[in-house]
This record gives sequence, structure tokens and C-alpha cells, in this order.
Amino acid sequence: MCGRYTTPAESEAERYFTVHLLHWHFAARYNVAPSQLVPAVRLKDGQREGLMLRWGLVPFFAQGIPGKYSTINARIETLVTSPAYRGAWKRAQRCILPASGFYEWHLNADGSKQPYFIHAADQPVFGFAGLWDRSTRADGTVIESCTIVTMPANALLAEIHNAPGKQRMPAMLPASAHEAWLTGNAAEAHAVLAPYPADCMVAWPVSPRVNSPRQDDASLIQAQ
Repeated sequence: MCGRYTTPAESEAERYFTVHLLHWHFAARYNVAPSQLVPAVRLKDGQREGLMLRWGLVPFFAQGIPGKYSTINARIETLVTSPAYRGAWKRAQRCILPASGFYEWHLNADGSKQPYFIHAADQPVFGFAGLWDRSTRADGTVIESCTIVTMPANALLAEIHNAPGKQRMPAMLPASAHEAWLTGNAAEAHAVLAPYPADCMVAWPVSPRVNSPRQDDASLIQAQ
């Protein structure tokens, strides 16, 4: 899964993802949390649009009201069948969420949890594969939101995110997969969803300060 992550500066994201339509404004973040607005790249009229979406998908049929179950992560195994995500998947409402790293928690022998910061060793900025959807409230307010696709963990993440039944990781896209994820058909998009190579990732333990979403500064990613 992925419940906290870091984002690059706006200029980095625009350059790295070749964004044409700029409808976002954000600064680098070090502790992005669910329900917050996050930067995303999607296709609009054949061009890449950068905009802010709510993290935690609100399906089109939900009348703009977030459900009681978490929708920050969409399991790859149920993208096509889950009521929350199958509509967005069928309509090819795919997006990329720019990131510079993310956090996962290691379960220690004594039951305590140690947060780790993880990022790609081969690209300073990368993208999570995501889905987006649009839902309208009774008063006409439109809510646009997103979710991050997750999958079984690679060897590195399985060791870090080791709680029983929790050995998963976000779908990290190599640069070569951006176009297929945004513009390809369903089969082409699904084909790029694979665990990021463990030898192309690095991780280290960080301060438990990251446990609080109120904390958001560069010192959070420093090794402890």
C-alpha cells in the first residue's frame, strides 16, 4: 500500500512529465497524507494536463461524498471488478501522480513500527500509476479525486513493509511507461504495471515524526 509520500517541486514535475496544460500550483511536500489535494497528470484533449486532485477516490456514483472505506489505494488484482474503481478503469481515466519518494512502516519484533523513506535510485522524480474520477454533489459541486494503484511487493518492500498481509507496494512507473499508461488501451496500460526493480530503489529508516500529517518539512526524509 501507500499511505504517505513526498512530491517534487512544481517546476520539476512539469519538466519531467512534459505537462502542457498547467492547472496546478504546488510546492515540494514531505508528508502528503490522504484526503489532501495532490498533483496529478492526466490526458485532456490529447495533451498532458497538470492539476490538483483529492487523494482518496470518490466514485462518480457517490454524489461527491467520500465513502466510509479507504480508497487511497486501488489493488491491481481488482481494478476491473471493484465497484469503486472499475468505472474509472473502463473509461480509461488513468493519471500519474508525481512523487520523489514514499514511506512505509516496518513491524519490529517487539510490535513497534519503524518508518522508512523509499525512493527510486535511477530517477529523482517518478510517477505513481493512478486512476481519477469525477463525482457531483447535490449542490452541483464537482469533486475530482484519485487513487494510487498497488501490487504485491518486490523483495525490498516485502522486507520493509513486512506486517502479515501487508506486503504490497505502489505501482511506480518508469519514464518509458508514461505514454502507455496515459494513452494506451486497457491491455497496454495494464502491461506496464509491474513491481519496480528492487535494485533500482533505496530505503532508510526515518524519524517517527512522519507519523503525524501535521509534520511536513525536509528533515522528515533524513536517515535516523
